[in-house]
Amino acid sequence: MLKAYEVGRPQQTIELHVQCAPEKGQPPIRGSCILTRPFKSGTRVLVFAEGEKAKEARAAGADIVGGDELVNKVREDEVKFDKCLSTPEMLPKVAKIARMLGPKGLMPTVNKGTVTSDIAEAIKFSKSAHDFRADKMLIVHTGVAKIGFTDAEILDNIQKVMASIRENSRGKNKFVSRVHLSSTQGPGIQITDA
Repeated sequence: MLKAYEVGRPQQTIELHVQCAPEKGQPPIRGSCILTRPFKSGTRVLVFAEGEKAKEARAAGADIVGGDELVNKVREDEVKFDKCLSTPEMLPKVAKIARMLGPKGLMPTVNKGTVTSDIAEAIKFSKSAHDFRADKMLIVHTGVAKIGFTDAEILDNIQKVMASIRENSRGKNKFVSRVHLSSTQGPGIQITDA
């Protein structure tokens, strides 16, 4: 049905809107997953590393790699990037610019897996991962596919994102209360109401 609203526009995005009902005191709903067929490309990954780890990062496909000089460039807002990784050795130096990176959601942390010694694997995951987070109303708004994808590809991507959202549930049965699907110009279609 969404494809009918977007005839002639195969590059329009299909968006998933998930109303969540978390328990009180639960941390914010956010996460990332690897989609069956990614629909975004061009993610710029910045890596704070020195020495051998810097060479490893460049070989793995990092867009921007550096040490102390890169910390200064980021502080002066000279570089643009989408995701940020760091080696454990560089984290104390990166902590100096935490006030800049934190509000944007770019500060590397051990919990998110963005501070690691296996920098090559982290770069591959960052380049192909699809991130999502809930807004203040506890609704996750995220794109999942393009209109031009096959129905099976769209369904696979939706299932991956929903599985990743449900990982935030902490065992609560009715964690997801409503799910809507919409295209860029089309109406919202309610998929489920728990």
